[in-house]
Amino acid sequence: MKNIKPSERLKQQLQQYQRNKPLIALKELFLIALCTIPYATAVNQLLVPHAVVGGGITGLCEIIYFATGTFVPIWLSSALINVVLLIIAGITVGKRYVARTIWGVMWLTVWLKVIPIAPVPLLTDSFMAVVVGGLVTGCFLGICFLNNGSTGGTDIIAMIVNKYHHLPMGRVLLFSDLVIISSAFFLPTIQAAGMQGAIEKILFGLTYTFMSSTAVDWVMNRMRQSVQFMIFTTKPDAIAEAILTQAHRGCTFLDAEGGYTKTPMKVVTTIARSYESATIFRLVRAIDPNAFVSQSQVRGVFGQGFDSIRDNT
Repeated sequence: MKNIKPSERLKQQLQQYQRNKPLIALKELFLIALCTIPYATAVNQLLVPHAVVGGGITGLCEIIYFATGTFVPIWLSSALINVVLLIIAGITVGKRYVARTIWGVMWLTVWLKVIPIAPVPLLTDSFMAVVVGGLVTGCFLGICFLNNGSTGGTDIIAMIVNKYHHLPMGRVLLFSDLVIISSAFFLPTIQAAGMQGAIEKILFGLTYTFMSSTAVDWVMNRMRQSVQFMIFTTKPDAIAEAILTQAHRGCTFLDAEGGYTKTPMKVVTTIARSYESATIFRLVRAIDPNAFVSQSQVRGVFGQGFDSIRDNT
């Protein structure tokens, strides 16, 4: 790989970027904490009053809450289960992932405790409650994920399973949610509604989970997909070094020529995860505000830093 010696101007630009990183981190932490409020509100004000069990660890905590006759609060069981999962994740996945997850779990626990369970649900119609609750939860969880946050729960389980068995995280999450929601069928609170009423409760839980996951996917714009950048710039060496050292992604130079001016130039191309696109845009803007950048979605990226080729052959 070409050894690029940074100029003084590039050093200053990268230093400015480094100075902005704490502010960006603070903004992300604030948004992660903020996004847990509507999540907790949807659970305590919409789902629990209608005796609807959603997916994830929160749904499991609802089952514990109803099974113990409301003796074990949702916030307490959620905190205890997540602590165990975080310890396991710290050993298996790594501390970097756990740090942000602890922050999200902490605030979710706080709001689940502070926001009371409504004696009368905000929406009296059960179907509307699960649709609205799922959309609200999913939208704000998507924002949380876009800011490198997590609320723990089955996300941790999926991350651990994916690390050792290379199963798609979406499949693990779907299976976990189906098991948790289906288990609610045997709760006395659900059975009290009769066979038809119990089946409706399960369907409401599935509807909530579907709406939530759909909203997450919409907000994140398919976060787990990858994007390809084509960067037309007069400062290709500087941008390439910034991508290599700051975004930790490889890049390639392509020889190009202006169709009108016939001016030769270098085009920097790189592939990254969707959630890394904001970092790359910030780097390009800091170095060359006049750069022309094309971003496109790509599917099936295999190799170093992405999915393993052997798992898809």
